[in-house]
Amino acid sequence: MKKVKYAIIGFGGIAENRIAKEGFGCDKTRFNGLPNAELVGATDMNPAREAAAKALGLKWYKDMDAIFADPEIDAVYVATNNLSHAPIAIKAMNSGKHVMAEKPIATSVADASAMVKLAAKKRLSLTIDHMMVNNAFNQLARKYVAGGKLGNINDSCFHMEFLFGASPEEAASWRCNNVDEMGGPIGDVASHCVYMAEFMFDSKIKQVQAVYLPKTLNIKAEDGAYIRFTLENGQTGSFKVAFCEKRGGLVGTLSNLGYEIYGDAAVMRGYGTMFQLSGYKDEPYAIRLELESAEGIKPLRPRKFPNIYQQIIMHHAQSVIDGKPLNAEDGLRNLRACFAIHKSARNGGKAYIVK
Repeated sequence: MKKVKYAIIGFGGIAENRIAKEGFGCDKTRFNGLPNAELVGATDMNPAREAAAKALGLKWYKDMDAIFADPEIDAVYVATNNLSHAPIAIKAMNSGKHVMAEKPIATSVADASAMVKLAAKKRLSLTIDHMMVNNAFNQLARKYVAGGKLGNINDSCFHMEFLFGASPEEAASWRCNNVDEMGGPIGDVASHCVYMAEFMFDSKIKQVQAVYLPKTLNIKAEDGAYIRFTLENGQTGSFKVAFCEKRGGLVGTLSNLGYEIYGDAAVMRGYGTMFQLSGYKDEPYAIRLELESAEGIKPLRPRKFPNIYQQIIMHHAQSVIDGKPLNAEDGLRNLRACFAIHKSARNGGKAYIVK
């Protein structure tokens, strides 16, 4: 099978450890290569990252223009700061490259719309790394929801609450200090909650209402938010996101990244299901999914545990091979939801339609 050849633009910690080592299988001690995709090279504004890339057998490009000029490269993975996602992706597509990018798709709806339109015009595949839908526990949970195992569902809560921004170093980071980067708990983690709710209930978010949490951190971004959502199918629920919650230590923090889905016959709870984990035994937390009813608590466990990053890369690569480009409209809708959440919170929790 033909392999789509990729290069990463922005070779920071996530790009190295999650995308390169896991997603593309460059860590040969844990993973095999992908059947339809191959990571060829990388670049970063920080030249000190060259050694890390070469240690994985990757070609180091002096800059992204060198990647765009290389006919060997079919696609790029954009893992830079949020503000640069749109300009880099647009330049890549104008150079004829397919694009995968970290979320958010962009930092303005106008830029995100331009990306989606350009991809369609040039027949290029564009997708955003909404990787949590590939978690085997989340896919199993979706099946239980669709199969009526919980009875009539009348509520749900997706939450990602932890402590980030308490130290001067964290407070100075883009996630806390630069609101233009779409950081803060809403841009950084409510965005995950948005696409996970849509995935779990197989319906798009129609309306949001939100309030910011009381300010306790010395950061420019919001400390957190409580968000109510309504889907097009009428299902309602909430998101709880925060940078200001201590949550004990590592176990308390990771177990808190999950959801509860409430039906009149049972409640389903996910622990650690909304993070960067795939469910492997060597990961720092053992993901759990449980179904609780009047009969007691029943652990739910998938049979297989595909890597969440590999799944999205292979899906993108196959779309390139098949000539059926992805359009990243889910990324555009996700960004619109995040802006609507901020708008609601700034206006006393007023309901806003996600357009």
